[in-house]
Amino acid sequence: MIGDIKSGFCLMNKFLATISFLMVSFTVSSQIVSGQLVDDQGVPIQGMVFVDGTGLKTETDVDGKYQFLDVEKGTYKIVAFVPGYETVYATVRVIDRDKVIDFVLKELQTELDELVIKDTRSEDLGIGWLQSVSGSAIYEAKKTELIDVDRIIGNKAANVGRQVYSRVPGLNIWESDGAGINLGIGGRGLNPNRTSNFNVRQNGYDISADALGYPESYYTPPVQALERIELVRGAAGLQYGTQFGGMLNFEFKEGPEDKKIAFTFNQTLGSFGLYNAFQSVGGTVGKLNYYTFYQYKRSKGWRPNSEQNQHNFFASVKYNFTPFLEVKFEHTYMTYLAQQPGGLTDLEFYQDPSQSKRERNWFDVGWNLSAMEWNYRVSSRLKFNNRTFHLAANRYAVGNLGRIDRPDVEDENRNLLKDEYNNWGNEFRVIYHYPFLGQRSVLLLGNRLYTGKTLREQGAGSNGSDEDFNFVNPDEPGDSDFRFPSSNVALFAENIFNLTPKLSVTPGIRYEHIDTEATGYYYDRRTDLAGNVLLEEKIEESKGKNRNFALLGLGLSYKQSEALEVYSNFSQNFRAINFNDIRVDNPSLEVDENIDDERGFNIDLGVRGSSKEKFRYDISAFYLSYKNRIGSVLRTEPDPRFNGLVDRTFRFRTNIADAAIVGLENFVEADILKWINPSSESSLTAFLNLAVIYSRYISNEEQGILGNEVELVPPLNIKTGLTYRKQNLGISYMYTYVTEHFSDASNTDSNPPVPTAVEGLIPSYYVMDLSVDYKIRFMRLEAGINNLTNQYYFTRRAAGYPGPGIIPANPRNFYIGIEIAL
Repeated sequence: MIGDIKSGFCLMNKFLATISFLMVSFTVSSQIVSGQLVDDQGVPIQGMVFVDGTGLKTETDVDGKYQFLDVEKGTYKIVAFVPGYETVYATVRVIDRDKVIDFVLKELQTELDELVIKDTRSEDLGIGWLQSVSGSAIYEAKKTELIDVDRIIGNKAANVGRQVYSRVPGLNIWESDGAGINLGIGGRGLNPNRTSNFNVRQNGYDISADALGYPESYYTPPVQALERIELVRGAAGLQYGTQFGGMLNFEFKEGPEDKKIAFTFNQTLGSFGLYNAFQSVGGTVGKLNYYTFYQYKRSKGWRPNSEQNQHNFFASVKYNFTPFLEVKFEHTYMTYLAQQPGGLTDLEFYQDPSQSKRERNWFDVGWNLSAMEWNYRVSSRLKFNNRTFHLAANRYAVGNLGRIDRPDVEDENRNLLKDEYNNWGNEFRVIYHYPFLGQRSVLLLGNRLYTGKTLREQGAGSNGSDEDFNFVNPDEPGDSDFRFPSSNVALFAENIFNLTPKLSVTPGIRYEHIDTEATGYYYDRRTDLAGNVLLEEKIEESKGKNRNFALLGLGLSYKQSEALEVYSNFSQNFRAINFNDIRVDNPSLEVDENIDDERGFNIDLGVRGSSKEKFRYDISAFYLSYKNRIGSVLRTEPDPRFNGLVDRTFRFRTNIADAAIVGLENFVEADILKWINPSSESSLTAFLNLAVIYSRYISNEEQGILGNEVELVPPLNIKTGLTYRKQNLGISYMYTYVTEHFSDASNTDSNPPVPTAVEGLIPSYYVMDLSVDYKIRFMRLEAGINNLTNQYYFTRRAAGYPGPGIIPANPRNFYIGIEIAL
């Protein structure tokens, strides 16, 4: 493991040297067209500048400045566009020196004519980062990633996470669901379970079960419906909430602005009975823009008892009342039913990973999500944004949650858990641009109101093997029945102070009031080895907790050029305990009654830059301080079934210790052919995504934890690959390597393996993927092989559903699809 880390640092030194050489070469050979956009009062304004007829375009920074690098000799028409202003252009002849072209734009008093800007470049790289100010948010000096979904060559029908997020450094991706219905990603040592350590959003609003009480995401938008995916690391907590991981936002496509109606039909077939049908329709009629899709997906799975069926519907309508006011309404409906084959023990996995130990486990999810958004631009300096959302959802699970090394008795009643979620929230934001010290500064003010209500019932289900989600005793489930109301009021502010044209400071603050409650009952039952009840007591419980606190943050950015930016940020984080996660009657787990909230902070320091069509890089170091980290440890105590004469070992969830996690998250991508021949019509891009992480528990509440590695933190995580494009053909090869890491804070070794298989090592693994797509007029053909070399591996040990035990990842599998766009 130490050797892996040393190898990682050696690789980093080589790549840093390469980047330095590239930047020097670029600086020497580049020819620049640059300038600034200002209004008729001389105040800088943000907008878009593009070179007509070439596909080259760029957005200005907060000072209205733009820059095109490495412009070939010739005569060009440079166009400046800002919504609400007259569109202006200038003709420029580039010969042998840099050009500076400034634009003065006058504000429109009438409606804007329609302007469509189409990016005709096929050589663009598929990853970037968010602008300093984007929409109603500030991202200055933050570590961000922006994934252009259309540039992904991979298995989009199955939402294969390692392909979709291949260029995002440091993500630990769980592969529990071969059909891609659920996403599980975590970064910097945070649990990937249903992406619960990110604030997960869709078009800017929450989509998780309960942002405070149960932040797991049982719904993942289909990749085929997305325009882009946005990630902001830990510093996102100031604007988007208190999660340590940051913010993950899925931005949907909109209807084309140049067509009244456009259709897309996509059909994909894959191994293990995978079938995905995705249809969408959208367009613009006058001031109305609309987009809607329906997706149906099914899969038999590669293990027995793994069938899945999903239906997903989305509709969006946006109306531009004036050039300054737009209103959007959206609704999402998703439902899926999945049979779960359960986990395996270590021995069973290595004997035959395709086997199943559970035939009676089922999972059912229903998601209804509605949202309204309005944007009002008072002027180029002042903008208001408001989002209101409502979630009505359910999650039902029935089956045997007992130890996987014990058989499932057919005639016994199964355990049934039923959750109902009913949440609503509202976020209001103001963006204001103003002059300060001769530069343009930007102020963001916002507030969030949120209320959640979760109903959780647990008790005996039927003794059958079908998808029956009814309690044997509907009047009283039998194990527990709780209500979990929660509420949140937050105020936040950030401000970009541009001290010079290149240097900025961005302080921020967030004030939180969080109120969580738990009211209901549970049964305390104790049995002997034969299952006879020794004790049964119904315990009524009512708990509540109020918090009032502030989080602070600070960002620094120095932009030497488009090819070089140095950035750094510090941000405090907080994560509330989940009362409804405490009251689960799981035979594999016990929870500390005094479990408490988690606190800490993130620090980032990095350099990043790009040259259009040639290279892009982001090399950064981070430090995550995680206090009162919640996790699971093995405990031993006298077994009451034997009057304390025999000990029992069990998993215990509590505040384990304070953790320190430090590492490098690095991404480098370059177009090899563009370096050899800048006018090449083909491209061959190579990328390296490398994360090297060191983690330790530095203080402990539990014995035997101090000095241990933090669980779920691979010391070395590599993704690398090549993508070749020529005209309408695209071919992508990717290699993933993840080193071994622990699944629990006790650092339980797998030699000998733990009988329940819940604790132990996640062994090192590698996997290769090969994909191709080809466009023919209005058709796109897609095909590929995932897990090319047919590796048998696993990425998680589950304590509950979909296990418990080892959850094997998919072996080699194929897919082929066709898309028709009319």
